[in-house]
Amino acid sequence: MSEVVLTANPGEGTISALRLDRAAGQLVPLATSGELPGCGTFVIDEPHDLVYAAYKGDSPGVATLRLDRATGELTELSRSGTGGSLTYLCLAHEGRFLLGVSYGAGHGWVWPVAQGVVGPAISEFSYRNLHCIVAAGSRVYAVSLGEDLIAQFHLSPDGILSPLEPLVAPAPRGSGPRHLSLDGENAYLVTEFSGVAIRYEVAPHGPLTPAESVDVLIPGSGLAPSAFGWDPGAAALIWGADIWRAGRWLLTSERSTSTITSTPVAADGRLGEPAAYSPTELQPRGFTVTADGAYVIVVGERSAHAALSRLEADGSLTLLDRVAVGAGANWVRVVP
Repeated sequence: MSEVVLTANPGEGTISALRLDRAAGQLVPLATSGELPGCGTFVIDEPHDLVYAAYKGDSPGVATLRLDRATGELTELSRSGTGGSLTYLCLAHEGRFLLGVSYGAGHGWVWPVAQGVVGPAISEFSYRNLHCIVAAGSRVYAVSLGEDLIAQFHLSPDGILSPLEPLVAPAPRGSGPRHLSLDGENAYLVTEFSGVAIRYEVAPHGPLTPAESVDVLIPGSGLAPSAFGWDPGAAALIWGADIWRAGRWLLTSERSTSTITSTPVAADGRLGEPAAYSPTELQPRGFTVTADGAYVIVVGERSAHAALSRLEADGSLTLLDRVAVGAGANWVRVVP
């Protein structure tokens, strides 16, 4: 098995490509590409080896790049403007639609994609400080940090969004919901301000219902709950970031302590109490796991490195390798 790992480096406006060498337990640098100012999110169309990468600036947009899996080189094919700097991207309906949200603009969009070219938006919605958008089949969920909710939609075959009933699933007031991970009949949310993982049950027709929550903050951290507009860099505040399901574990990152927390997940999706807290790259805004849940790759906003770790049976992470990527690295994905 040979996988390519891509990291977004907004401090340099580039994307770095690495090869995951499982036999050696290493990340092998391949190439760094792109002129993508502030790039902090991208999504990969694996069957077509296309990468849709957001860039910032006076005229923010999305660049379509072709990935050479052998060399790691990314070749730009086209650019399309967007209505704001994008925070999160995903694909839907077998790559025929690109979905994105903007934290600053407070908008989300659906764009049609044809042969890698992103067309004008055909659906749009608004919530304050949108931080994440994920799709599963015809269901779309968008997380609003500013309004403490998850907006819920149906995406038609022609790319039109229509609200589910109810339109939103609530998050605790002032918790700052951030990223969402879908897993069949369950969805898992991490909060930025309260350091909590929340499990939602997914109804057959799509809506989410809050089921339980677990504190995933490392014990004895001394961190206080945060709030919108507060600066965790200036005080000891909770600063939750990313979330992924990895086999029987739910992994969450916290930036103030630079920690990955591993919480066990039962066969029915219920959460246990956290079992391991693993130190990692400084300020881990983004991380990912391999498809089999065996390896975890973390990037840090203050480290300019990518760390490869093995996920152990007890939930702890064993560091295998660290390699330099780009300044401010904050987004990472694996191409199988």
